[in-house]
Amino acid sequence: MLGALPVLVVAATARELAADLPCATLLCGVGPVEAAARTAAAIAQHRPKAVLHVGIAGARRAAGIAAGSLVIGTAARYSDLVLVSDLAPRELRADVALLAAAQRALPTALAMPIATSARVGGGVGGSAECDVEAMEGFAVLRAAQLAGVPALELRAISNDVEETDRARWHFDAAFAAITAVTPRVLEEIAACVR
Repeated sequence: MLGALPVLVVAATARELAADLPCATLLCGVGPVEAAARTAAAIAQHRPKAVLHVGIAGARRAAGIAAGSLVIGTAARYSDLVLVSDLAPRELRADVALLAAAQRALPTALAMPIATSARVGGGVGGSAECDVEAMEGFAVLRAAQLAGVPALELRAISNDVEETDRARWHFDAAFAAITAVTPRVLEEIAACVR
């Protein structure tokens, strides 16, 4: 059942998911394969009018984005896919109406593309095409796109992408930031898809 609001909220882990949301929720697991498969199944089951993907992410040190900062994804880029052809998409643009709704809810949040990589720090050795990197966004948005459902990615920064010492990551600040704003963004998104 979807609950009161016709939105599916997807997060990789329980700590990224706000408690008591008035809608269907999904813990999709970590990485693009788990996220795509589980999101597709949940969309088929719940038939939401929109998908909101929330979680934590890393930011490139040079970008100067502080831990706990919020980032609304204007696009999701699959940085692991290096095919130079039309065989598979590498970038998905955020749904315009959902993007506007999130920006109304979070007017001070950054809005920029977010890379998806199956490796923590996966984009460090490759091209630095995005200042923010996570592990599931492209997969969730692609599953939604294939189902004809508008979707949006929202992240809170936990670390510098280049920092390999996870003890120096700011998990608590990022988890607190994302769970605090999810209900507000959910309400705005639900209002625009009802």
